[in-house]
Amino acid sequence: MSLKIRLRRMGSKKRPFYRIVVADSRSPRDGRFIENVGTYNPLTEPDQVTLKEESIMDWLEKGAKPSDTVRNILSDAGLMKQLHDAKLAAKK
Repeated sequence: MSLKIRLRRMGSKKRPFYRIVVADSRSPRDGRFIENVGTYNPLTEPDQVTLKEESIMDWLEKGAKPSDTVRNILSDAGLMKQLHDAKLAAKK
């Protein structure tokens, strides 16, 4: 099973709100998911993002791959750098 960390669209028409979820890559975008790990609201200025950092790091270390948009969100929050540093520390 390959896992993805991706956005799940919520909200009403023309008022999107997203949940960041861990899901099987074969499941539909708004279908079954394993765990809710954050939210993303692009309508506020600046964009409002909440993340469960420890849970996200745990899933990334287990091999979950973030989608392109989620990768950008995680990079802005500094989690991708933390993951990179943790992998370098494990090699030494």
